Amino acid sequence: MLANRSRDTGPELALRSILHGRGYRYRVNYRPLRDKRNSADIVFTKAKVAVFVDGCYWHGCPEHYWPAKTNVHYWAPKIAANKERDELFNEALAERGWTVVRAWEHEAPEDVAERVALALRRL
Repeated sequence: MLANRSRDTGPELALRSILHGRGYRYRVNYRPLRDKRNSADIVFTKAKVAVFVDGCYWHGCPEHYWPAKTNVHYWAPKIAANKERDELFNEALAERGWTVVRAWEHEAPEDVAERVALALRRL
């Protein structure tokens, strides 16, 4: 598990490159809520927009998640807990006025960048 990156993944870098090219400036791997340990992949602090690029396996993508064949008693609850944590953090952010953009690693970065731009324009 040491080889699994928590930041600067390929999909995240591709998205950041597109956003930066469009002139957006943001914080990377930033904690939008100081009293929570969770951090977002990309954060627009003034606009209060938090962007997450979720890995299909780690966050239980409905299209690409495949259950583990070994150590099932560990991985099934682990993935379920990740999904629950994501939901709770989304709710905490929304309660404090943040807009959350969640993307899967398999999504085209151009499409995700468009969703982020749309969220920023709405504000």
